[in-house]
Amino acid sequence: MKTTTHLPSPVKFREDINGLRAWAVMAVVLFHFQISGITGGFVGVDIFFVISGYLMTSIIVKGLEKEDFSLTQFYMARVRRILPALLVVIAVLLMLGWFWLATLEYQSLGQQSLYSLGFISNFGYYFSSGYFDSGSHEKWLLHTWSLAVEAQFYLLFPIFVSLFWKFTRSLKSLTVALAILFIMSFALNMWLVYRDPSAAFYLLPSRGWELAAGGLVFLLAKQLKLEIKLSRILNVLGWLLILGSIFLINEEMRWPGYWALFPVLGTSLVIYSQKQDFMLINSRAAQWLGDRSYSIYLWHWPLMVALYFANIHESWFWILAAITSSLLIGHLSFRFIETPTRKYLSKKSFKKEFILIVLGLVFLAIISFSIQNHEFNNRVPEGAELALNEAVNINPRHEECQNHKKWDKSPSCIYGDYPVGVLLLGDSHAGASVTALAAASQNHAKSTVQWTLTTCAPIFNLHYSPFHQFFPDYPNRCKNFTHKAFLNSLSYEKNIPIVLLGRQTPAVMGQKASLDDDIVYKPRIFFNRQYESNLNPGFQQELRDAMINTACSFKKYREVFLVRPIPEMKVNVPSQASRNIMFGLNSSEIKITLKEYKDRHRLIWWAQDEAVKACGVKILNPLPYLCDESYCYGTRNGLPLYSDDDHLSEYGNKLLIPMFEKIFK
Repeated sequence: MKTTTHLPSPVKFREDINGLRAWAVMAVVLFHFQISGITGGFVGVDIFFVISGYLMTSIIVKGLEKEDFSLTQFYMARVRRILPALLVVIAVLLMLGWFWLATLEYQSLGQQSLYSLGFISNFGYYFSSGYFDSGSHEKWLLHTWSLAVEAQFYLLFPIFVSLFWKFTRSLKSLTVALAILFIMSFALNMWLVYRDPSAAFYLLPSRGWELAAGGLVFLLAKQLKLEIKLSRILNVLGWLLILGSIFLINEEMRWPGYWALFPVLGTSLVIYSQKQDFMLINSRAAQWLGDRSYSIYLWHWPLMVALYFANIHESWFWILAAITSSLLIGHLSFRFIETPTRKYLSKKSFKKEFILIVLGLVFLAIISFSIQNHEFNNRVPEGAELALNEAVNINPRHEECQNHKKWDKSPSCIYGDYPVGVLLLGDSHAGASVTALAAASQNHAKSTVQWTLTTCAPIFNLHYSPFHQFFPDYPNRCKNFTHKAFLNSLSYEKNIPIVLLGRQTPAVMGQKASLDDDIVYKPRIFFNRQYESNLNPGFQQELRDAMINTACSFKKYREVFLVRPIPEMKVNVPSQASRNIMFGLNSSEIKITLKEYKDRHRLIWWAQDEAVKACGVKILNPLPYLCDESYCYGTRNGLPLYSDDDHLSEYGNKLLIPMFEKIFK
C-alpha cells in the first residue's frame, strides 16, 4: 500500500524493500535510544547495505543492458538523493553549536562536518574510537560513517561493473565476479574483526560483502525464477533471520563477523522472494516509515546526542520525546527537503545542478573548516570553556611516553635531571598520573622512570580475550610488556622503589557494574584459562594469585607500592562540567558515592590486601585526596579533576603529590 507518489526511478518501486527500510531505521533508532530488548538494532545498517547493493546493481545492469547507462547521471542521482538533507542537518548543527558548544566541542563538530561533507566519516571515526564506545555519544555526526561507506561504494562499483560488462556482456560472468568479491570481502571481514575490529566495522573493503550480497540477489533473481510456494518459505525464513538478529544479537559480539551473515542473509531472502503482500511490510505505517527512513536516520542521532549533552538520556520522558521528534523532523525533512530538492534538481541541466551542489558543499565546507581551525571567543560562559579545556590538560609527553602499540618500540621515559629515584609501571592510568609522581620525586632530588602501555595493568601473565576489541592483534602484548618491564627493572639499584598503578576493574567487572550488582560479566582478561563469569571463584582466585605473584616478584628486589584504583566518574567530566555551567547547574554534582566506589573495586582491593599479607608490599590510597567521607568528586573549585571519565587531568593528578611523597619519606 503506497502512501507517497514516488519520483521516477530506473527501478520499479517495491513495497517489500520500502518495508525493509522501515524495519531497518526503527531498529537503529530504538537501539540508539536504548529501548529494552532491541539489543541488535544496529543490524539495521547492515540491512540498508544489502538494499543499496541490490538497488545500485539493478540500476547499473539495467542501464548497461539498454546501453543507456551514464556514470554522470548515476552519480548525480545519488548526490541528489543523499546530499540536500545531509547539508541541512550539518547546517542546523553548526548554527546551534555556535550557542551551545564550547570551543573544543565546536571545533570537533567542524571536523566531523568536514568528514561528512567529504563522505570520509568512516575513516575519521576509524582513526578515533569505536562505534560502541561510551565516547561515541559525544560525536554529533558519527552516524554518517554508513553514508560514507555507501558513497564510496557508489563511486567505485559502477566503474567495476561497467568495465566488466564491456569485456564480457554476460550476467553469469558478472555474477561469478561479484561472488568472488563477496567471498574476498567476507574473508577480509573475518580476518579484520579479530585483528583490527574498528577497520572491520568502518571500512568499505570489509563491509563490501554486504553490499555485494544485494547485488548477487538482483543478478540471481534475473537468472533463477522462484516458485510461489518456495518464495513464501524464503520470505518467512528471511524475516525470522532479520527479527532474530534485531532481538538476539548484541554489541558484545564481534561485528561484523559471521554473526552479520544472519541479517544479511535474511534481507537477501526477503528481497529475493519479492513478496509484496506480507503483513510486516505492507501496512500504512511501514510504508510511511520506509519513505522517510533516510531523513529519520539523519536526524535521530543528533537528537540522541542532545539527550546526553543535557544529561537527560536516562529519562523515559525525554527518550520518548526524542524518538517522536525523530519521526516528526524526519517527516518534515522528507516533505520539505528531500522530495522538493530532488524534483527541483532533476529538472535542471547537468551544469546548473552541478554548480548548485558544488556551491552548497563548498559553502558549508568553508564554514566547517573555519570552525575547526579557529576559536570564536565569548560565545559561551567562560567557566564552560575552562571546564572543557581540562579534556586536553594531560601529560604533555603523552604521545611520546604512553605507548599504544608495541611496547618494545618505545624507550623508557625519564622525568627529571636527577638520579633515578622511582620506577612507575602500569597502564594509561599510570600514564595519567606520572607527572604527579615526578613532581613528588623531584621534591626529593630524584627522577622518575615511566613504563606504561595502554590497557595493560601491571600483572604478570595477563592476556586479553581474543574476542576483546582492544589490540587483538597482539594476544601476548600485556604479558610481554610486564615481563620486559620486570627484566628492565633488574638493571636498577635495589634501593629504587617501584609503583604499580593500573585500571584492572573494567576488564573484570565491565564498564559500570560492581560486585553488588550480581551481574554476570565475561572478563576481558584471563591468566591460565578463560572464564565465562567474573563471579566465578576460579577466575577471582587466578586474578588474586597473579597480582600477588607480580607484586612479590618485584618485592624480592626492591620496595613495591600498589596504588588503589582511581575512582571512575561514569560521565565525561570535562564535557559534563562544561554543560552544567552552560545550563546553570552546579558542576560539583559530578560525583559518585564512596559506597559505589568500594562496591565496584572490592575485588581489586582484596587482591591488593592479599599481596600485602603475602610479602609486605605497601599501599598508596588516593581516596583521601579525591574523596571525602561520602563522595568521590569529579571536580574541585569548579574545574574537572579528570580529562575524561576515569583518567586524571594534570590539574587532578597534582592532588596526589602528597600521596606519592610518602614513597620518599
